[in-house]
Amino acid sequence: MLPEFTLGQWLLAGVAALGIGVSKSGLPGVSLLHVVIMASLFSARESTGIVLPMLVFGDLCAVAVFRRHTRWVLLTRTLPPAVVGVGVGWWILGQFRHFNFSPAIGSIVFVLALMQFVRDWQGEWFEKVPHSRLFAWVMGFVAGVTTMLANAAGPVMGLYLLAISLPKKEFVGTSAWFFLIINLIKVPFSAQLGLINPHTLRFNLLLLPLIALGLFLGKSVVSRLSQKLFDSLVLVFAIVAALKLIGAF
Repeated sequence: MLPEFTLGQWLLAGVAALGIGVSKSGLPGVSLLHVVIMASLFSARESTGIVLPMLVFGDLCAVAVFRRHTRWVLLTRTLPPAVVGVGVGWWILGQFRHFNFSPAIGSIVFVLALMQFVRDWQGEWFEKVPHSRLFAWVMGFVAGVTTMLANAAGPVMGLYLLAISLPKKEFVGTSAWFFLIINLIKVPFSAQLGLINPHTLRFNLLLLPLIALGLFLGKSVVSRLSQKLFDSLVLVFAIVAALKLIGAF
């Protein structure tokens, strides 16, 4: 059975689906939109499983569009620790079923965003850190944990790719493959926790066209942005997402 939503609630769900598509076009901070909306329509824990198949569909669309712009060496550095992070997040979800992880995740994203801001302001600070293998492993692990706990790894991975000064097309292509692989890995974990089931999948099917529409709308916007403005928007969206997760507004 589908959720017994009011018209307003269905409209919100549609906006969330559009937001997923836009976030997959290269503005990862927009992912806050679907996290907040779906957590308001369902419980925070239940919403992670409901959103996951929608994210996979968005990733497939993004890979189809941006597959030629991928830095595979970055994926080999970040995916292994991200997989470990997914496993850790799965264990945490099983142990702490009613705990709200959003403030902790928001705090992590805020610190990462603050570091990037300081680096932009004082270019010589942390200059070599983002390009180190250790930094890639830490960011990959954090992305894995946060994506399993709250589907909130978009700003984390966005800040990593921003820190290494990746051009916007490669930014989108690399993050598209990263999240497709990670989200597919998450599916059996979420199913084991009972967060994905036939009822949630029927709900997902209704919203898939809006995800595709959001991707192409976002692609049109991103193509018109300068690299500097693109980088600034990624940082601003990450800060806003962090403050919202923390509960500052």
